[in-house]
Amino acid sequence: MLQRFDELDGDHYEILTRAAEALAGKHPLAATLALRSMIDFSLSNSRSSRYRHAARHLLDCSSLASAIADFGRFEPHDAFEARLRREHARKSSFWSLID
Repeated sequence: MLQRFDELDGDHYEILTRAAEALAGKHPLAATLALRSMIDFSLSNSRSSRYRHAARHLLDCSSLASAIADFGRFEPHDAFEARLRREHARKSSFWSLID
């Protein structure tokens, strides 16, 4: 998953949610990337019906971050969330679920 992250389609939430749950224990970075793809899809496509799930995924990413020693070529969690806040600042219905 790490090598092909750019190919993940965050619209496939049924598969990616289960994959993230299965990967979280031993592969927290891979789990995080699956979650991020769903978050990015939901926000980039203004899928407000998915914002509650995306908010939960972002909180899960925050929890997983402490188990990731090296994010490699990927943004650390704080940078990822800061970018989301910049790019999607006007999506108050999403941020109200986080803040």
